Amino acid sequence: MSLAIALIIILVVMAGVSTLLLTGKGDEDYRNKTSRNTMNLSLIYLVVLVLSFMAVGVYIKWFA
Repeated sequence: MSLAIALIIILVVMAGVSTLLLTGKGDEDYRNKTSRNTMNLSLIYLVVLVLSFMAVGVYIKWFA
């Protein structure tokens, strides 16, 4: 159980850091790039979601 919690915490931290890396830079032309930035952020969260489901599946199969 503690392994699953640790994996979830790691994934949440990775998602937060990725979000800050994308939004931390100022850009004068941001309004024109909004859809691209939104797409990048959505893809990051999608990858993290898929990896978290895979981690839970691995945990259930081999450790539960």
